[in-house]
Amino acid sequence: MTGMQAMMKGGQKMPGHQRGASMLTMLVMVLFFGGLLTLVIKLGPLYLDDVTIQEAIESLDGTAGLSQMSPVAVRALVDKRLLVNNVRDFDSENISIEKDGELVMITVAYEMRAPIISNIDAVVSFNHEYEMRGQ
Repeated sequence: MTGMQAMMKGGQKMPGHQRGASMLTMLVMVLFFGGLLTLVIKLGPLYLDDVTIQEAIESLDGTAGLSQMSPVAVRALVDKRLLVNNVRDFDSENISIEKDGELVMITVAYEMRAPIISNIDAVVSFNHEYEMRGQ
């Protein structure tokens, strides 16, 4: 007796179809996760650069003579720190600096663009505000 005959004699019903993902389902899953991976690869460096920019500006807090520096001098200081950290696509003109006595208010607002596929780009906006005091 073959395995199939034994199943039929035992009174058990055979399943009507196999279970599992079809070829179409697998293709959709591969395309979806491939698209997600592409976004992470393209947008990840933009967010890493933003974290580096935040760290460079936050490290200004407590800098000797910060409240007496001109906005140009503060931008130059930030530019040096970004150059050391290999952030090259950031324009320091996106930094606005206002002074109120010993308090220095720094606002960073900028957009970065990343090509995704062909003529499709992703635009990411960043906006950070800081209040600092120089020593």
